[in-house]
Amino acid sequence: MHGYVGKILRINLTDQKITREPLDPQLCETYVGGRGLTSYLLYREMDPAVDPLGPENKLMFGTGPLTGTGAVAASRYVVVCKAPLTGTIACSNSGGFFGPEMKFAGYDVIIFEGKAEKPVYVWINDDKVEIRSAEKLMGLSPEETDDAVRAATSPMAKVACIGPAGEKMSLIAGVLNDRQRLAARSGVGAVMGSKNLKAIAVRGTGSIKLADPEGFWFAALDVLKKVMNDPVSFGSFRAYGTANLVNLINEMGAYPTRNFQEEVFDGAAATSGEAIAENILVKNRACFACPIACTRVSEVKDGPYKGRGEGPEYETTWSFGALCGVSNLDAITKANFLCRDYGIDSMSAGSTVACAMELFEKGYIPESDIGFPLRFGDHEAMIRATVMMGERDGDFGALMADGSYRLAEHYGHTELFMGVKKLEMAAYSPRVFQGMALHYATSNRGACHVRGNTVAAELYGIPKYVPPDMLEGKEELVRRPFQNSTAFVDSSGICLFTKFAITHREIVAMMAPATGIDFTFDKSITQGDRIWNLERLFNLRAGFTDADDTLPSRLLEPVPGGPRAGNRAVLQENLQTYYALRGWDEHGVPTKQKLEELGLEDVWGVAGG
Repeated sequence: MHGYVGKILRINLTDQKITREPLDPQLCETYVGGRGLTSYLLYREMDPAVDPLGPENKLMFGTGPLTGTGAVAASRYVVVCKAPLTGTIACSNSGGFFGPEMKFAGYDVIIFEGKAEKPVYVWINDDKVEIRSAEKLMGLSPEETDDAVRAATSPMAKVACIGPAGEKMSLIAGVLNDRQRLAARSGVGAVMGSKNLKAIAVRGTGSIKLADPEGFWFAALDVLKKVMNDPVSFGSFRAYGTANLVNLINEMGAYPTRNFQEEVFDGAAATSGEAIAENILVKNRACFACPIACTRVSEVKDGPYKGRGEGPEYETTWSFGALCGVSNLDAITKANFLCRDYGIDSMSAGSTVACAMELFEKGYIPESDIGFPLRFGDHEAMIRATVMMGERDGDFGALMADGSYRLAEHYGHTELFMGVKKLEMAAYSPRVFQGMALHYATSNRGACHVRGNTVAAELYGIPKYVPPDMLEGKEELVRRPFQNSTAFVDSSGICLFTKFAITHREIVAMMAPATGIDFTFDKSITQGDRIWNLERLFNLRAGFTDADDTLPSRLLEPVPGGPRAGNRAVLQENLQTYYALRGWDEHGVPTKQKLEELGLEDVWGVAGG
């Protein structure tokens, strides 16, 4: 095969059986790769109703056809399973170097089944695969694990692993690769922990064959030129990282603050990308084949929050900053490093601390449950709470380790959970960005921003400017150019940030000569639509209904102040229009006609077959 390496590695941890299977070229054409291919395999092989932390749940690592080819920012891999945090289908995405190394070793997909009797790690050295004891690795941080595993295998190996929180099956635990990159959302690290799988080390010495090398490199150089001339991806993202958004979003009154009680944060400037660059930035860092280098390497040089590492990114700066009412950049950076060391999703972690702060301030959590006052703006209390969460320390730490929905539910106030389908929301107010309101509510993995980030259009004007508070046409904006498009991009293996500079057309122009498959722009939109609907089918099989396509009641009420005072998220007025555009019935179920249009009519009837 070309672009793809043509092989699936299957590892049954229960009986330690290792097998290899050829990748069906027809599945590549239908589901592309990465997110689409692994979601299809999960749906076909597993009942969506299984216990996410049971041995029946499968854990899949998948790459796209562009991953590792040398195309701009083509570093991505995905981790797919049933999500323990939400119960939906999970697909967490990460960059770095692990994904390309998987393909250099000869595998498009790795499937983990069952559960090891004792902790193990897997060593993949090209076509040699071993399951080894990981008992001496337990309790180690991701960086310590990376050091120990590479010392025992190869210094050239790329490692994906879980931290202590994943071992303890925290529902907000992620999978870390390359020491600090995180496939973060939905609790995929808890699934890895439930299987007693501490780490996967990969070393590949192979290469990726291209169907038309000249055509591929011509298209890839065109993309490189467009990315390097783009004022967003190669301008602000390179200069200030993702946190360049802090001041922009705050100034327009769309920066959720103090658990979404307000939309403007008076400490934004002190925690912005500009402040990071001035006070703690050491250097930029890039993923495989990426000229953007948006990752920040930061260092707090002294004081109680001393430390060094990657980040904080925009969402982390927000979740531990504005959302917790904290304007101490050193403390926010420390919280970011703690999330890395424990291996937890910083978005869900910061949101959970913020939820706890509101519960405490309203008198719903007694101080005796926490052990100390936990108020908005108290950066020392924020750090203590983050440590409790990462350690799963005591009853309260255990509650926090499973996310803000379960915390709020335990204290009888789920209205203070700011998320959808038990996944915490991102740093773009749905009371201001009406496209995000509809997307959060309908996203297949919950309140996720990267599955359909309409802020690109509502702020940057990409692909065209649509005012954030305008309602007309938002249903189609959410559906086609964002949700469907992102499903395709996530399946290709290229980083979503390139979409600020290029479109599907440029991605397809690389994929066709890379693979020899007749990828076209029109087909790519249909492929994205097919993947989105497949995920919807999984969730329906898992027990979700249209009642889950909603937002917290707070966000349906007016913004209390700031430049967008009076704005509210408008949802029910356009949800039925969205369903109709998708080809779903009034309950959000794909119609027979829609399934036939996408070739999913047989798939719907054989979940877990």
